[in-house]
Amino acid sequence: MTFGIRQFSRLGSSLLFRVTNRRFANPGIWTKNLRTTATITAPREGLPLSKPEMGAVDGASVLAKSLKDQGIEYVYGVVGIPIIETSFALQQAGIKFIGMRNEQAAAYAAQATGFLTRTPGVCLVVSGPGVIHAIGGLANAQSNCWPMVLIGGSCDRPQEELGAFQETKQVESTRLFTKFSARPSNVERIPMYVEKAIRMATYGRPGLIRLQFLQHKNDKLFMRSFPSYFKLLTHKPGASYLDFPGDLLNTSVPEEQVEFLPKLPPPPVSVAPQDEILKAIELLKSAKNPLVIVGKGAAYARAEQNVNELIRRTSLPFLPTAMGKGVIPDDHPNCVSSARSLALQKADVILLLGARLNWMLHFGKPPRFQPDVKIIQVDIEPEEFQQSIPTTVTLLGDVNQVTGQLVEAASQKQLVYPKDTPWWKMITEKMDLNRKTVGAMMADTSVPLNYYAALSTVQKLIPKNSIIVNEGANTMDIGRTVLLNGLPRCRLDAGTYGTMGLGLGFAIAAALNCQKEGKGQRVVCVQGDSAFGFGGMEIETCSRYKLPIISVIINNSGIYGGVDKEIWDQINEGGGSELPYRLPPNTLSPQCRYEKLAEMAGGQGFFCENIEQLQSALEKAIAETEKPTIINCMINTTAQRKQQDFDWLTRAKL
Repeated sequence: MTFGIRQFSRLGSSLLFRVTNRRFANPGIWTKNLRTTATITAPREGLPLSKPEMGAVDGASVLAKSLKDQGIEYVYGVVGIPIIETSFALQQAGIKFIGMRNEQAAAYAAQATGFLTRTPGVCLVVSGPGVIHAIGGLANAQSNCWPMVLIGGSCDRPQEELGAFQETKQVESTRLFTKFSARPSNVERIPMYVEKAIRMATYGRPGLIRLQFLQHKNDKLFMRSFPSYFKLLTHKPGASYLDFPGDLLNTSVPEEQVEFLPKLPPPPVSVAPQDEILKAIELLKSAKNPLVIVGKGAAYARAEQNVNELIRRTSLPFLPTAMGKGVIPDDHPNCVSSARSLALQKADVILLLGARLNWMLHFGKPPRFQPDVKIIQVDIEPEEFQQSIPTTVTLLGDVNQVTGQLVEAASQKQLVYPKDTPWWKMITEKMDLNRKTVGAMMADTSVPLNYYAALSTVQKLIPKNSIIVNEGANTMDIGRTVLLNGLPRCRLDAGTYGTMGLGLGFAIAAALNCQKEGKGQRVVCVQGDSAFGFGGMEIETCSRYKLPIISVIINNSGIYGGVDKEIWDQINEGGGSELPYRLPPNTLSPQCRYEKLAEMAGGQGFFCENIEQLQSALEKAIAETEKPTIINCMINTTAQRKQQDFDWLTRAKL
């Protein structure tokens, strides 16, 4: 079979368009399509485009077919020089290309696809600024251990070191945030690089990929100096980066010289040693105050069946992390989220299922944990053991498989934790007290609204199987307790890296996955007004692809909180030149009409100041199945969380 990027049969019988992307070296490029052939009539400065001969394939087409062969379904990106031809080649190969408005959002969408499907999403970006913009997404994927592949165009190789257009050392730039970062040496080897990038991204703990790590000098000294880098390459899935110079993408070779590789098999799984499993069960049996923590690693591992069975058989109390929510339904009677601080502080034995003792779990240290707490940790990455505090029992292996071992051993050893213990009584009393406090705040519907009244209204009206994307400061923290999840992988938020601005990128990936599965599941993106500002223009992307995402903006006119209209007017009484000195740095424009963006893009928008308006807007948003909705919900600029026993961020004592 002969194929090439110039065969655009999917585009129709006749199409003439002018490419005006601002990143092009030559904005006056015209492309003409005549059902099966398209010609770039004014090639950019540099090497001319090579025209494939009969039986020849170009680099862009080889890349597209290699991705398709490895099961890649979605590519997100912003097109331009030198990857616009590649984007058409992807579509021709049967891959869905989603054109985004910003590279960062494209990277966020790609990694969300990786988390939701276990198949990496791919992000395709232009050279220089395009790759740099996407690095924030790489860092977030690597921190959360989600599989994605970033593909960046780069300047033609003969022009390197001459000051070429957008010339950047991109392989080097991505190394800190990937497992594998490389540049294929020729067209014939592209399939091998693609296969390795995806294998590195998905095997072990997921993550980013980087190639060309080792230099051709003094390798032994380099490894001794930086051993942690080589540990990183051994187990974790994550992110990968592949670099494609323009001349490589446009070079043609005989098709028979390209060896396409079969699809990778699923990642191998491992189980923990049986003697360690028995140690864990005996330790749990001896505990007075046991606790199970369910992390997003359990969600990624599809461990929900075994985790639910473990809790059913043992009656142990459990606490989900933010994206571990839904592995066991939040309304399960053994869920102790409403007494999180107490559960962590008083537990004497903790079983970690795919969760890490990082800042999100306060490093496992006092005063948030007992000084002598015993940790049983299940993780695919051995370097996570003994992190911050000693690990009493280390269970190395796939979370799903190891949890299955624990279920079997718990049944054999008759591990059942009674409900009439002082520990359950203590937790229940604390949960009842916290629910009473929060319930009063939910019931307070006075204007301006508070967080709890607004978010509880969202919770009551949205479909129970909704995928909830949640980001912001208080909007996200309060949302973790108010917005409930009954199914796994139905909550996406700022995660381990604490990234703001990923909301609509995540939501787009989730909506596409819902669209594919055809179950009518809805995506609800609940953001603060500051978080929405990072990627708000992606609402146009939602409209363009007919994704009925419901975007709820909890608007307090600032970062953490702004000022009301009266104070704002007082500040603005002086001249404009004085405002940089007078406007508080955390303030945003009061009552900014963000919902107008949805109307601009062809969706629907609602401005809400009370519960009745919010209820009406949510009902209309749920009824809309082809267009995005923005609900701009105003709340009190001074609204806060309920009083917490501890600050949300554990700091070093200096």
